[in-house]
Amino acid sequence: MSEERAVTVLVAVHAPEVEADAVTVLGAQPRVTVARRCAELAELLAAAEAGAGTAAVVSGDLPGLDREAVARLRGAGLRVVALEDRATPAGRLAGLGCDVVVAEGDAENLVAAVRGDAPEVAAPVAALPDLGGRPGTIIAVWGPVGSPGRTTTAIELAAALAGVGTAAPRRSGLLRRPRPAAPPNGARSVLLADADTYASSVTSRLGLLDDAPGLAAAARAAGQGVLDVVTLARHSPVVLPGVRVLTGITRASRWPELPAASLDMVFQRSRELAAWTVVDCGPVLETDEHLMYDTRAPQRNGATLSALQAADIVVVVGGADPVGLQRLVRGLEDLRDAAVPVPAARLVVVNRVRDSAVGRRAESQVRDALARYAGVDDVHLVPDDPAGLDAALLAGRVLAECAPGSPARAAFVGLASRVRELVPAAV
Repeated sequence: MSEERAVTVLVAVHAPEVEADAVTVLGAQPRVTVARRCAELAELLAAAEAGAGTAAVVSGDLPGLDREAVARLRGAGLRVVALEDRATPAGRLAGLGCDVVVAEGDAENLVAAVRGDAPEVAAPVAALPDLGGRPGTIIAVWGPVGSPGRTTTAIELAAALAGVGTAAPRRSGLLRRPRPAAPPNGARSVLLADADTYASSVTSRLGLLDDAPGLAAAARAAGQGVLDVVTLARHSPVVLPGVRVLTGITRASRWPELPAASLDMVFQRSRELAAWTVVDCGPVLETDEHLMYDTRAPQRNGATLSALQAADIVVVVGGADPVGLQRLVRGLEDLRDAAVPVPAARLVVVNRVRDSAVGRRAESQVRDALARYAGVDDVHLVPDDPAGLDAALLAGRVLAECAPGSPARAAFVGLASRVRELVPAAV
């Protein structure tokens, strides 16, 4: 029989009597040491990051306890055990990312949880759309700085995946959209999320007047452990047949409202809400915070890195001109060296393909350049269509609504088919 491993516990429980009971129970166990009784969350985090414990016992009513704090504890190597009470039910604590939830006063299960003998918990799941038992697919649309059409690609890809194809009258200006019609028969539900923390533009591109940042609201709910499918649906209205939209932040300065720890849960919930989730990402991958003294500072690029890490496929967007292709080649290298693992398949898309920018036989030249300098043989090309795209931009609509015969639209429909081949959605 193997020797029982020693456990060092950090305790941060808000109610004094509950804390005293927990410390008494744990202190009486062999090879269990209560290393510190922390008065507040900041003290607990400092002790955890100093390596003072291997497990943390926290109460759900501990001020400041949220998903990001739990992620920091787990990142420091601690097993997080939460005490459930009437004010903080197990569902919320599990939503925060705690490993185990134990009822107050349950001494036996508390000891088992601290030792690692109790099973981990999962956040409760609300009634879900019928996806046939399979989780939805996440597609991250990313491209280096200066790449044209990241947002357009994300929007048109979402529309094509949802089967949007009914022409609608053109409109001028940014007018509020009417209530969308029912999705086409056989179409899959799609969630379009704007996670660009530098230049969020899905709202204006689709002609929406509502400036409420849906993604930030969902991230706040996730941070408090209360994000479920119903809440996510409430923050992502249907703006096209079969397409929901999680709008982005209204000002670039609001980027701290999109912490990666919270977005991890948002993307997890999006798999339960929609068969396809298309995420419009920001262009920057660097983690400059690692160069500062405070390595726990908020990460502006955390939203993009979270989306890339969660993605089943990454659509990498570049421009069909000498500068755009050079940036695309370097961007593919940056993606390979990203600070987080990006295991998803890559699908390279080159926008605005035209002879005037790269010479005769533009398509062939673009393919040859990427094969030679980036080792990419599978490239999806989107022809330049200024008339169709300008009409869509002016009307605040997608190409299928205002320019159904657009060659760019046909290319985006082909892109959707290619994505379906690489990563089948829930069926």
